[in-house]
Amino acid sequence: MAQSRGPSTTPCGRGPPPHAFGAGRINGRRLRFSPFPPIWPPIMQIPGHIDPVTTGTVPLRGGNRIDLIGLTRDAIGGVLVEAGLDAKAAKLRAKQIWHWMYHRGVTDFEAMTDIAKAMRPWLTDRFIIGRPTVREAQVSSDGTRKWLLAAADGQEYEMVFIPDADRGTLCVSSQVGCTLNCRFCHTGTMRLVRNLAAGEIVGQVMLARDELGEWPKGNMAGFGAGSGPDPEDEDDEEGGNYTADGRILTNIVMMGMGEPLYNFDEVKGALKIVMDGDGLALSRRRITLSTSGVVPMMARAGEEIGVNLAVSLHAVSKEIRDEIVPLNRKYGIDELLKACADYPGAGNSRRITFEYVMLKDKNDSDDDARELVRLIREYGLHAKVNLIPFNPWPGAMYECSSPERVRAFSNLIFKAGISAPVRTPRGRDIMAACGQLKSAATKPTRAELDRIAEEKQAALG
Repeated sequence: MAQSRGPSTTPCGRGPPPHAFGAGRINGRRLRFSPFPPIWPPIMQIPGHIDPVTTGTVPLRGGNRIDLIGLTRDAIGGVLVEAGLDAKAAKLRAKQIWHWMYHRGVTDFEAMTDIAKAMRPWLTDRFIIGRPTVREAQVSSDGTRKWLLAAADGQEYEMVFIPDADRGTLCVSSQVGCTLNCRFCHTGTMRLVRNLAAGEIVGQVMLARDELGEWPKGNMAGFGAGSGPDPEDEDDEEGGNYTADGRILTNIVMMGMGEPLYNFDEVKGALKIVMDGDGLALSRRRITLSTSGVVPMMARAGEEIGVNLAVSLHAVSKEIRDEIVPLNRKYGIDELLKACADYPGAGNSRRITFEYVMLKDKNDSDDDARELVRLIREYGLHAKVNLIPFNPWPGAMYECSSPERVRAFSNLIFKAGISAPVRTPRGRDIMAACGQLKSAATKPTRAELDRIAEEKQAALG
């Protein structure tokens, strides 16, 4: 059966004790603590409007075998039926496999001890439980970790983990490249290659949990796999009684490479799996989806996904936002803020976050701060503002506002009764900070950047 398996910015906080710089190997994998030269991906023409690129069909990671990661339970049952199981048996096996994949992190059918021994080789011959390929892993001096990942077709994308004292946040990518061309964002200088499929988005979460070693361990007796084992074939697991270890990865932000709302269906499918109570079981209140302002899709995101919303605002005037977030020429500030006011579930207990990158002499004046307060009040928004010091990257045309200017801007907003914390940059030394992700080694000239931006803008209309 042919399967469609197709193939943004980070939060900040204070991390664990710094790691030493250097190089080495973990489990045979090369680990570096310095910037690396990834590969510029092949380019394609950017189509479309609301969902401007489709996932398409890409090579399966398991060759002729079907990768089950990213499929719903019903879809897993469906491929089991197509492989020869009757419907009743397929439903049972799908439930068992789902549990082992998403609750235990198992990638080997032989480890699924409540499935009949004779059934396991049959599953192995037909299916795989895949992970993205890690091309390179980096660790920042502040503990932030970044992975360069490769899909089955070789396309590359990045994910970032930011540890903090009371949480661990995974920044997940939704596209290879990006539909948009925000001028302060390194990813925005890349041409869009393709969307990531649901399995490739979920796969980032799975891989992160692998790398962090936080899957539960031990014997399942007394807990049950929720699916009814085969008593005559069930193996005894080693490792003592089952323990659900404390989570290290507690939050997910769709703020990596790409615009999530231009890959709506695959992002929705992935997050439904992440939130499923019988699997990864991450609360929707711990998941944030960030958009640059794809207004027609925002209400659907609230209704159909229901996670927290972050909006990349970054400017309060049409002139400046048209420049640094060119999507503003299609969906202006007033239209965007009206969509924020109408976002399902938004309220005092579930505030919308406005992301605001601080650019020297561009959007950081006292008047800008006062206008931001006025706009939030005018639209009656329950909101907070994350102020993000600009993180430089090769070829960037902007500079970061001074610390004094950032503090003054923050104070003006706080005095108006609106929370405006300043995000501490994380992972700058490995190009993992907000706005720095990019899976390409080339350094385009200013003329090339302008040409890419013009092509993207023309495609968006």
